[in-house]
Amino acid sequence: MNRFEIIPWVILFAPLGAAALVLFFGGLSKRLSAGVAIFAAVLTCVLSWMLWFTPLPAEGAGGGVGIGWIDLRPYGCNFTIEIGLLTDYLSRLMLLVVTTVASLVFVYSVGYMAKEEGYSRYFAGLCLFLFSMLGIVLAENFVMMFIFWELVGVSSYILIGHYFGKNSAAEAAKQAFTVNRVGDFGFLLGILMLWFYAGTFQFSELLGATLPLAGGNSWILAIALVLVFCGTIGKSAQMPLHVWLPNSMEGPTPVSSLLHAATMVAAGVYMLARIFPVLENSPVALTVIAWVGGITCLLAGFMGIQQNDIKRILAYSTISQLGYMVMAIGVAGNGEVSMFHLVNHAFFKCLLFLAAGSVIVGMHHEQDIWKMGGLKNKMPFTFLLMGMGALALSGVPPFSGYFSKDLIIEWAWVSNKGLFWISAGAVLLTTLYTFRLYFVVFFGPPRSDAAKKAHESPLVMILPMAVLAGLSLISGWPILAHYYIHPAHPEGVPFFVSLIIYAFLLVGMVLAGMLYFQGPKKDPVLIPFFANRFYIDDVYGWGVRVLQGGFAAICSFVDRWVIDGLVKFSAVVAWGFGFLLRLLQVGNLQAYAFYFGAGAILLFYLLLAK
Repeated sequence: MNRFEIIPWVILFAPLGAAALVLFFGGLSKRLSAGVAIFAAVLTCVLSWMLWFTPLPAEGAGGGVGIGWIDLRPYGCNFTIEIGLLTDYLSRLMLLVVTTVASLVFVYSVGYMAKEEGYSRYFAGLCLFLFSMLGIVLAENFVMMFIFWELVGVSSYILIGHYFGKNSAAEAAKQAFTVNRVGDFGFLLGILMLWFYAGTFQFSELLGATLPLAGGNSWILAIALVLVFCGTIGKSAQMPLHVWLPNSMEGPTPVSSLLHAATMVAAGVYMLARIFPVLENSPVALTVIAWVGGITCLLAGFMGIQQNDIKRILAYSTISQLGYMVMAIGVAGNGEVSMFHLVNHAFFKCLLFLAAGSVIVGMHHEQDIWKMGGLKNKMPFTFLLMGMGALALSGVPPFSGYFSKDLIIEWAWVSNKGLFWISAGAVLLTTLYTFRLYFVVFFGPPRSDAAKKAHESPLVMILPMAVLAGLSLISGWPILAHYYIHPAHPEGVPFFVSLIIYAFLLVGMVLAGMLYFQGPKKDPVLIPFFANRFYIDDVYGWGVRVLQGGFAAICSFVDRWVIDGLVKFSAVVAWGFGFLLRLLQVGNLQAYAFYFGAGAILLFYLLLAK
């Protein structure tokens, strides 16, 4: 094993080792906890960049050293699973994104969590998450990916519920864990279907093989791939399993930034890009994927324009942008367009969440935007950096979001005009809710004592935000982007398509300026249907309360009065017989002789009576 084959294993297990050290020895010192965690994150980042500049093996297969795990061939079953790490172009690109963002968030957390409880537990949880996410990126087969997929779910549960003393945080952690299990059940079924028909879990074999189910039984392939896509619906918070992501904002803000904006929720998109050579064999599956993504990006935008919690607004923005990425898988005919937006989005959305965390710290942990206002003078660096993130998210040139999001919309024009108008309309909503947040938070008069006493965040929080702002500006520039990705551009897109996108962008910005630039004391636009998130959460709540609760009540009644009744009845009968028989056990020899004689006489009578 040469040093380049060792690097991926070090990248994978360094965060796990750090998690163990922080868990067992972090209580000795806060600095020790943060130092070990940051060292592990920076180490993975440096090694990922080294790996990026290492030439790919022959045919771009990636590879590395595999370790045999399960082999049933000696027993007549063609079933093998190997533990190995895949370091092809796609996994290397994702490694750069995950480790770079994680390193910046780890550093930022030193300032954000300085006065918070559970300091060491927090950094141990971050390290465990980083290990789990890197496992998804490097997995060379579906079984490994699913194992780390579930570990990411566990890590998310731990970090969302960091403030477990708050009932809302505990409930949010449980909801995230439960909702993701729904999607993961379909994911597992899809993996098993693909293995049953293709005979392998290995990505290299699955993507290169001629699938026996891709011919006359294409509906079987479509079902299998849609089931696999269920994993993305859960993990990447697509409709209708999106409800967990906004509620997960109960966790610390750096967690929201790392897990639920830049890395974890992008795992579903990365998985689709990984298996795209299989997806393109099923137009039906691609159509389903495209429409789920398109509907999600639009509806999440409507929900985002009426939220008042600064982090929840960004959460719905994340759902909408993930919808763009998922739609790109279905309309672009390749995975690189989606990955291009994934990379750009990771930087500017992480920046926006960290800026929101800076505002929250400066506002003494107030998150309602209508209790803010006038912060541009009190928090000038946060004001500037969040403005850069807002421009990138809205797709204003020359920021990175312009290059990748507009490209997706152009592909939608070529592929499906209905999806084009949906995705173009979402541009207006994106600009509207983004600048609504920005204007209400930083402009107008202060609306609370916390806003009057707000202060700028420490340098340890500002510097990571500045790095992300720089990346949000330049990561999409073609002169730089061609070094890491080559997304195809559609042919035959008329110029007026760009004019339509710009028109929606300007309308959204003008509306936001007219309604919110002066910093009104309350929202002049109130649409309960959007503010209540289309009542989808209420429907789920009703289902849990009435359907699940009713079924549980019926089961409780059956258990208490039917099952327990039968058990108690049999016990009473047995006790009664025992009580009667006990009357015969008097302990008197003459009585026993009398019973014996009476029994003998009764026996003779019965025999003679016949």
